[in-house]
Amino acid sequence: MAKTKKSKYDPRQAGLFDAMFFDDEEEQLTPQESAASPLDADPMPDIEVVLPPKKQPKAEPVPTPQPEPEVRLRFMSFGSGSSGNCSYLGNDDGGILIDAGVDCDFVFKSLKTNGISPEMVKGIILTHDHGDHVRYAYTIVRRYRHIRIYSTPRLMNGLLRRHNVSRRIKDYQENIYKEITFKIADFSITAFDTSHDGTDNMGFLIENGKYKFVVATDMGSITHRADFYMKQANFLMLESNYDNRMLTEGKYPEYLKQRIRKDNGHLDNRVAAEFVSTNYAEHLKYLFLCHLSNDNNTPEIALTTMRTALEEKGISVGDCSNSVEMRTRALQLFALPRFECSPLFFLT
Repeated sequence: MAKTKKSKYDPRQAGLFDAMFFDDEEEQLTPQESAASPLDADPMPDIEVVLPPKKQPKAEPVPTPQPEPEVRLRFMSFGSGSSGNCSYLGNDDGGILIDAGVDCDFVFKSLKTNGISPEMVKGIILTHDHGDHVRYAYTIVRRYRHIRIYSTPRLMNGLLRRHNVSRRIKDYQENIYKEITFKIADFSITAFDTSHDGTDNMGFLIENGKYKFVVATDMGSITHRADFYMKQANFLMLESNYDNRMLTEGKYPEYLKQRIRKDNGHLDNRVAAEFVSTNYAEHLKYLFLCHLSNDNNTPEIALTTMRTALEEKGISVGDCSNSVEMRTRALQLFALPRFECSPLFFLT
């Protein structure tokens, strides 16, 4: 009689190794075979994997810090006084005009002579609306359409009210506001309040790199805000309008003398000298006296008044000649010509 196979399969234990339960029951495993579980079998021998060594990234050379090129400001005046005021401040890339009261043909011819093209002039900033400061502003922007006029709205309205100028000048205007810094090219500029009898009067702090150039012209007294900004200057353009003795003994009618002396008139040589000598600091390198009266002052008197006040405080004063003797002086002093172009100054 044939042997029958007894199945060890239990349907309740279905799993991965079901086939094991269908073996012939007479098949016997040796003790060694039964001691080893199928899961213990090593599927493949150990293989040692040797990876090539990682390449270390090549160290980049640390660049040597290069000093920033020294900025040189360029400054020149085309006239300073009651007959007309205009000056240029720039760097190697261009600059700005400060006021526009001098014939524009003369201004741009003088600039060209010194290697400055009209394209390098980026804008005009106006200190106030008197004719000797704004007379040629519209002519300039009409001729050179890329140039803009930067003024407060009040100043522009005063200009239109006082002078026979086309209202189209406003097409070239950029509004600015006192104590709010604005930019023209590489220059950061802040207008501040001054005391004069224009519609809206201001000086300017003009910053480029580490240098601060301050314009403080046409003011009868030094306001708190003017004081604050003028003390920061490396280069200061300051009004020194009249000599009191010359004004008193001069031919002006009394009402005009009183207007000049008022707190919103013009600045006496002695007041300008007292301010600078009292507040002098080593960071002030150049002082330009501007808006000298043709009838009540002379360059010699203005310079002597300022130099004497400074030297009494022990401050050595040079004459901007850049001679070996003068260049070592603590402060360079120069009176801007009334009707002529000044030299081109390189300020560092």
